Amino acid sequence: MAKFAMLFSVASAMDWEEYKQQYGKVYNGDADEERKAIFETNKAQWGEHESGAILGATIFSDLTAEEFAALPIRGFAAGSQLGLPKLGEHTYNGEELAESVDWTTKGAVTKVKDQGQCGSCWAFSTTGGLEGAWQISSGKLTSMSEQFFVDCSKQNSGCNGGLMDYAFSFAKSKAVATESSYPYTARDGSCKSSYSTAIPAGGVTGYTDVSSSASALKSALNGQPVSVAIQAEQSVFQQYTGGVITSGCGSNLDHGVTATGYDGNTINVKNSWGSSWGVNGYVKIDASQCGITTSASYPKVSSSVEV
Repeated sequence: MAKFAMLFSVASAMDWEEYKQQYGKVYNGDADEERKAIFETNKAQWGEHESGAILGATIFSDLTAEEFAALPIRGFAAGSQLGLPKLGEHTYNGEELAESVDWTTKGAVTKVKDQGQCGSCWAFSTTGGLEGAWQISSGKLTSMSEQFFVDCSKQNSGCNGGLMDYAFSFAKSKAVATESSYPYTARDGSCKSSYSTAIPAGGVTGYTDVSSSASALKSALNGQPVSVAIQAEQSVFQQYTGGVITSGCGSNLDHGVTATGYDGNTINVKNSWGSSWGVNGYVKIDASQCGITTSASYPKVSSSVEV
């Protein structure tokens, strides 16, 4: 606790010039003064938030709450909006669950990525689920291409939003591209047919929706990382730097992310806003908050198909 207090006191002392240098912000004249005033207003909120999170400097700390909420950095479309029925196959059947699970230490999670100014969170949540499932099945962790899904999964709408279940269904009949052969551009593009294969056609055999309870989500997480959706346009996400969000987070889903494990009732979540946000790109959310249990799913894969 003392170490955290010391680290936070250093962060809370950050001034405007230091902030701009750390996050590569450049403003001139009146714009600089305007952004500085917004930064100072946000800075006044730093510290332990009523939600349970710790607020501090992030790349979004020079924006108003309204500007942050309007950014194209989410992009989840609920299944009810797209007419896709929820399968509800994975339920908690009373089995004994581990006290905690962490797929990041089991080698099933790639580094934190950054979706940029493109509403493609659904594609990052999709690859998070696929990368974990494939590593568990094959023993090989391969970073997979979000741009492949943005460009090619036409049931989804690229930078204008989408749904992980649609992307999993699409991947059943297609070879999934590697990140390195089909790099991310943060914009819509035409579907490419030439790329290196991460999962061969037929390697994705389906997907399973998870029943809407904390126990069901934790049960699913005992098997693999899980693609989940949350409400993330709120101020607690704008300046999240630590702690656990335990209250005050809504359930109007707008952002696809990857649940990589849990500790008790706290779900550990890999975000797609870069590693400088949150705790090295991660956020901890109580299972009762942000709608995290209400639209969870995971892919089924078979590594017996040759790449």
